[in-house]
Amino acid sequence: MAHHSLGSKGAFRTATLWLIWGWLLIFALLPNILVIAVSFLTRDSSAFISLPVSIDSYVRMVDPLYFEVFAHSLWMAGITTFMCLLLGYPFAWLVSKAKVRWQPLLMMLLILPFWTNSLVRTYALKLLFANNGLINKALLAIGIIDAPIDILYTQGAVIAGLTYLLFPFMVLPLYAVFTDLRNDMLLASQDLGASRAQTFWHVVLPLTTPGIISGVLLVLLPAMGMFYVADILGGSRNLLVGNIIKNQFLAARDWPFGAAASVVLTIAMAILLLAYRASSRRIGKTDFNEVA
Repeated sequence: MAHHSLGSKGAFRTATLWLIWGWLLIFALLPNILVIAVSFLTRDSSAFISLPVSIDSYVRMVDPLYFEVFAHSLWMAGITTFMCLLLGYPFAWLVSKAKVRWQPLLMMLLILPFWTNSLVRTYALKLLFANNGLINKALLAIGIIDAPIDILYTQGAVIAGLTYLLFPFMVLPLYAVFTDLRNDMLLASQDLGASRAQTFWHVVLPLTTPGIISGVLLVLLPAMGMFYVADILGGSRNLLVGNIIKNQFLAARDWPFGAAASVVLTIAMAILLLAYRASSRRIGKTDFNEVA
C-alpha cells in the first residue's frame, strides 16, 4: 500500500514537471524564438514577412525619429521608476515596521486595485485629469486656480498614470527585503558609533539593494511597454516603446520592425536580470564587517 502511494506521488510529480516544462516551452520559449526570427526577416505587404534575412529592422532603430521616441520613452519610464522608488522605499519600510497583525491588511490594501482591470483604472484617471475632471473642479472650488489647467494629454499625466499602476510592483520586493533585514545588524552598527545616516548608507541600503533592483526590473521595462496608458492619458505627443510596437504590428503591418523593438526590450530585461543576479551574489557573500 505504501509502495503504491509512493509510486502515485512520483507519477504525479513527473506529470506536473512535464506540464510545467511543456507550458514554458509552448507559451514562453517558442513565442520568443518566433519574435527573434521575425525580427531578422523582411517586411512583405501581402504576407507580412518574407525572405531574405536582414538586419534592417535593427538598423532603423537608430533612425532619429525612432531613436527620439525610444529616448523619450526611456526618460518617462526612468522618472516613473524613480517616483515609485522614492515613494515605495519609505512605504515598504513603514509597513515592515508596523505591528505584525496589521501588515497583511496593509499589503492587501496595496494590491486591492489589482482586483480592477488596469485599463478601467486608467480611464478613471482620465476622468480625474480632464479639464472638467475632479482635480480641476476641486482646485477651482478652493480658489487655487481661476481656470482649468491642462493635466490630461501631457507627459506628467502619463508618468502619473504609470506610477499609479506600477507602484505596488516596487513596494512588494522592497517589503520582502525589509522583513528579512536583521535588526541585530542595525543595533551593532549603532553600538559601533555609526549615526542613523551612516547606518542607512552602509548597512540598510546595501542589504536592500536586491529589492531595489527587483523593483526596478518590475517597473522600468513594463513602463516602457504600457502603450494604452500613453494612448489614453498622453495623446500622440507622449509615445512609449509599446506604442511603436503596437503600431508596427497593427497599423503599419511592419512585423520585423515591431519584433526587433520587442527583442531590444527583452535584451534590456536580460541585462537588468544579470545586474540583479550579480547584486544578490554580492550581498550574499558580504558579511556584516564588510557591510559596516
